[in-house]
Amino acid sequence: MKVLSTNDAPAAIGPYSQAIEANGLVYTSGQLPINPKTGAFPEGGIKEQTRQSIENAKAILCSAGLSLANVVKTTVLLADITDFGSMNEVYAEYFSEPYPARSAFAVRALPKGALVEIEMVAAR
Repeated sequence: MKVLSTNDAPAAIGPYSQAIEANGLVYTSGQLPINPKTGAFPEGGIKEQTRQSIENAKAILCSAGLSLANVVKTTVLLADITDFGSMNEVYAEYFSEPYPARSAFAVRALPKGALVEIEMVAAR
């Protein structure tokens, strides 16, 4: 296993890594919509938070020499499932065919009151 870390994504705030690479796969931890430069959520709502969460995961992948084109699976956690459509609009700006497999769940709450958290698995 190899630990991946970049200053272009929020630092881990607990006993976990930003990402782990193992057997040709990169597993990102769930990315909250925290701007790594300010430590704050972006202004706005679900669209802005989705964009920031994806940008954070993208930065981690880039630090490993990968891009979103390498992503094979994503998991999206939403604080409110009614935000699915708006999240999906932004998500579609980042991915093209063949789209990664995806799961999306509504959860009771996310850390720091976030509206979304996204994790990714990418293949070399």
